[in-house]
Amino acid sequence: MNFILTLAYLFFVGSISGWVLELFFRKWFSSSNPEHSPYLPIYGFGLCALYLLALLGRETGLDGSIQGRVLLFLGMAVSMTLIEYIGGLLLLKGAKIRLWDYSNCRGNIQGLICPLFSFFWALLGAGYYFLIHPHILTALAWLSENLAFSFVIGFFFGVFLVDMALSAHWASRVKAFADANGVIVKVENLKAHIQAAQERASTRVHFFFAFRSERPLVEHLREAHEAMEKIRQKHKNDAV
Repeated sequence: MNFILTLAYLFFVGSISGWVLELFFRKWFSSSNPEHSPYLPIYGFGLCALYLLALLGRETGLDGSIQGRVLLFLGMAVSMTLIEYIGGLLLLKGAKIRLWDYSNCRGNIQGLICPLFSFFWALLGAGYYFLIHPHILTALAWLSENLAFSFVIGFFFGVFLVDMALSAHWASRVKAFADANGVIVKVENLKAHIQAAQERASTRVHFFFAFRSERPLVEHLREAHEAMEKIRQKHKNDAV
């Protein structure tokens, strides 16, 4: 099967599966919800990387020993951590947006990556290798015999590109506010503020449209920023 189509299929599967994984992770370990779109591109790129590394391990015979597999899983952890760091850094520097924050974790770098989550990525890589990769190969074999399914992949990328354009427009508005006020916008704080405002106004909170509101986005940004400033000032006064 065409190599580009293979990666497109993996990106499609990884993006959606990653969103589901985040859904369960945040249900048990966090009170927040994953991003509103039912896919996360970082996991799409991650699955492509894990697939390529697993193939490389097989081609080089690295997976033929315990030490080789450990090295392979470390490589998977490094690749996932690198993808996470690059994605977070692009948003942080280019749009003044912070999607996640590991600042409270030991050994973190800019709050974007940390040893704890790199360890989780290593476990995820091992889980992928033993539990998922054989099924991925079977699925790819099926796809090569049923290329009509590529229409679904094409539809996904069509929706994905439209959503990316809308997200870019939203991010540009957030960046304009961030630049004007010299701040970094934490998406989780903004989302929580908008949802709280909707609940106070007895407005339905949409699961897939967490940032939709009848009020202008800049008003929510300003109020969320003022609320965070009050919290920081309170902590500063308490420390004194």
